[in-house]
Formats: sequence, C-alpha cells, structure tokens
Amino acid sequence: MLRSKRPQILTGMALGALWGVMVTGLPQWLGLPYIPAPIALPGAFLAPGLVLALIIGRIAQRRFFDDAIIDGDPFAPGSPAEIDQRVLTNTAEQLVLALAVWPFAAVALGGAVVLALGLSFALMRVLFWAGCHLSLPLRGLGFAGTFYPTVIAAVWAVVVWF
Repeated sequence: MLRSKRPQILTGMALGALWGVMVTGLPQWLGLPYIPAPIALPGAFLAPGLVLALIIGRIAQRRFFDDAIIDGDPFAPGSPAEIDQRVLTNTAEQLVLALAVWPFAAVALGGAVVLALGLSFALMRVLFWAGCHLSLPLRGLGFAGTFYPTVIAAVWAVVVWF
C-alpha cells in the first residue's frame, strides 16, 4: 500500500509558513533600526545570488563529468542532474518573485526585513535543494520557507503602506 506524501509535505509547508512570519516579523519586533532600501537591497540579494551560482555550478560540474550530457543533451528523468535543474528553475522563479516584492518591502518595512529575507532565502533554498534529493519534509519546508516569507512581506508591506 502506498502512503501519501501529502502529510509530510504539508508539515514542511506549515513550518515554512511559520518561518515566514518569524523572518518577516522578527526584525520589526526586535526594533531594529530602519535601513534605507538602497543600502539594504544589494546585501539582501547577495546570499540568494550565491546560492543560485552554487546550483548553476553544480549542474555544470555534473555535465562536465558525464559524457552522456556534456554536450548539452537533456538530463535523464529523475537523475540527480535533472533534479538539480528543477531546483534551479524553481530558484530562478522564486528570485523573480523576490525581485518584484522585496524593493517595495524594503521601503515600507525597512531594509532589516529584506536582509533577513535574503539570508532566509539562501538557507531555505539549500534545504529545498537537499530535500529534493533526500527528504519530502525538507523539500516542503525549503519551498515554503522561501515562498511564504516573500508573500507575507508583500502583504505586510501593503498594509503598512496604506
């Protein structure tokens, strides 16, 4: 009998939502000083950019050492390289969302929030990446821990703005 993966993924997603509230709220609850957006945003995107570079580098390494894919051939479905490619795609999607939301959040909520979002993004992407290879709950937590903080910051920033 096959067990459903949904409860494990749902647990990770619920923890990710809680993480999102903490990451977005903690800088404000601690009373950290307002950091202007132009100062904070470059730092906020540094850690996510480094994780993106790490994923790209890992895929390049896989291609270089595998004769079957060195010439750019498609990855075998379910192979570690194909999983890494899916992680890269999802990470790029998450970064586009962050690029659309974090500047507004930095203005409305302060730069400390987006700096926390950036560090959280990097940590949660690594968990997502590991989870895609090893563990459903880690995958769920990694996805939700990247997605929900950005969405929560967007909603919170809109509320504060108006």
